[in-house]
Amino acid sequence: MVKQPISPPDSHNQSGEPEKINLPRTSESEELKKIRHTTSHIMAMAVQKLFPEAQVTIGPWIENGFYYDFENPEPFTDKDLKAIYKQMVKIINRKLPVRREEVSREEAERRIKEINEPYKLEILEDIKEEPITIYHLGDEWWDLCAGPHLENTSELTPKAIELETVAGAYWRGDENKAQLQRIYGTAWENPEQLAEYKRRKQEAMRRDHRKLGKELGLFVFSDLVGPGLPLWTPKGALLRTLLQDFLQEEQVKRGYSPVITPHIGKIDLFKKSGHWQKYKEDLFPMMAEDEEAAAQEEGFVLKAMNCPFHIQIYNSELRSYKELPIRLAEFGTVYRYEQSGELGGLTRVRGFTQDDAHIFATPQQLDEEFLNVVDLILSVFEKLQLKNFRARLSFRDPENKEKYIGSDEAWEKAQNAIRSAVEKLGMEHFEGIGEAAFYGPKLDFIVNDALEREWQLGTVQVDYNLPSEKRFNLEYVAEDGSRQHPVMIHRAPFGSLERLIGILIEEYAGDFPLWLAPVQARLLPVTEVQLDFAKDVAAKMKMLGIRAEVDTSGDRLGKLIRNAEKQKIPVMAVVGQKEVESNSLSIRTRASGDLGTMSVSEVLDNMKNAITNYSNF
Repeated sequence: MVKQPISPPDSHNQSGEPEKINLPRTSESEELKKIRHTTSHIMAMAVQKLFPEAQVTIGPWIENGFYYDFENPEPFTDKDLKAIYKQMVKIINRKLPVRREEVSREEAERRIKEINEPYKLEILEDIKEEPITIYHLGDEWWDLCAGPHLENTSELTPKAIELETVAGAYWRGDENKAQLQRIYGTAWENPEQLAEYKRRKQEAMRRDHRKLGKELGLFVFSDLVGPGLPLWTPKGALLRTLLQDFLQEEQVKRGYSPVITPHIGKIDLFKKSGHWQKYKEDLFPMMAEDEEAAAQEEGFVLKAMNCPFHIQIYNSELRSYKELPIRLAEFGTVYRYEQSGELGGLTRVRGFTQDDAHIFATPQQLDEEFLNVVDLILSVFEKLQLKNFRARLSFRDPENKEKYIGSDEAWEKAQNAIRSAVEKLGMEHFEGIGEAAFYGPKLDFIVNDALEREWQLGTVQVDYNLPSEKRFNLEYVAEDGSRQHPVMIHRAPFGSLERLIGILIEEYAGDFPLWLAPVQARLLPVTEVQLDFAKDVAAKMKMLGIRAEVDTSGDRLGKLIRNAEKQKIPVMAVVGQKEVESNSLSIRTRASGDLGTMSVSEVLDNMKNAITNYSNF
């Protein structure tokens, strides 16, 4: 694990340095699971005491808290949340025992019918294990639950609990079923953790890429275009281009060849790869010539992945071992029909561009190629200043082999190759069982941002299955003249441009590094008298590839500076009469503050060097 702080911690220790309050995720803490399970039940009990007509559905823990879904005739308000919280405190202070009970399926059904809660009957049908477990709060309230829970409500600290929001949710996540109300809450071990959680939440709102993206003029969404389909403005498009060009340059150095593939493909292509069978529900509706063709599943779909197309390019001619490895790269836009409730700015969209590449190699080349891909990803992360990340070995779930294609032998070879690579590199890692793609295991890079949230970015996948005889039957002529199947590596250092940009906006809080900023320098003439000089300097900057502009608004200097600060311009150059006479600029940067007066030539040299070296001015 590469573990370096990417943001300053928040409270203070004895040395005066900030001391970070650890906020474990629910999945990492058995104690938090008990706290949040118990708190969610208390909340549901409080809701039904205050709103007797409310029906309880499901109420799981989530990584930073919990929620419960209710069917209630009237929408819950902020005032209702306050009343529910007060009722929860009363329940906690009554010191009710939390009792686990095991009953037969028949008994559970009888009790549910007795209290007339049909949603619980549906939940009961989905529970396969027996006996059925029920958790009681005293003798007054119960729900189906697997636990775990605290032993008594008195173990909770009311000041470490907060009800947050109400949102809409469909029963079973199906928009054709009943609309429910979801109450989100959070619960912690102590009030200090809650305070830190709220601080981070506020900071997240300040850094929200949707808010900053609008303020910085990077992207917009349109109802007429549709949700999950961002429109990139000139500045946003420039940002995308900078990232794309940066990775393209790195790829060329490493022997990748660019390719371009269509946005649509025949269903037969995705049937052969297995994607149609596995992800049919996640694809946009089929385009068929008529009803008969639709019934036969004959037609086209918008592509959701690039690999089957790159396979066709490889397979367009017989390859020799002398040609391998072949590295095909594409910034290909793919489309996935995400549910509207799952969309979130740039981090979850319906159309996104993958920095996709597929390497076709001999088995003997696999280790070296895999290591080279990891080196590329680490280089990308370094340039993007992403320093806090760890590697996840995303392997097949041996208990659910039916979810995957390919032989046990192929999976073992692929998983061993990934394990060997990370061990050779000395990377700290953990295994994610069940996180593999259906065709092969992956090495995923999990980035922790400035708020300690986890994001999956770069990924490398080893694939023996798609090249196999059972799928696309890819071949090359080996040195001995025999026909052999290549190994295929799928890789994407960014993951997707959209998600990456969303994460970077929040990581930098809109303060992009100098090399990546859409506008790198803004010249601020004090009066119109200095305007021509400022334009001349800006022209010199542009000749050197520096993205510079002149503020021609004619506003007072204070406002010019405030506007540049608001737009988070990395370098601001004030141009007054003294600067004109001395051929200099008064420099202020967001990274280092006021740098004083510098000659124009010095500013140009320093900026050019900083951009070239991916550093700040």
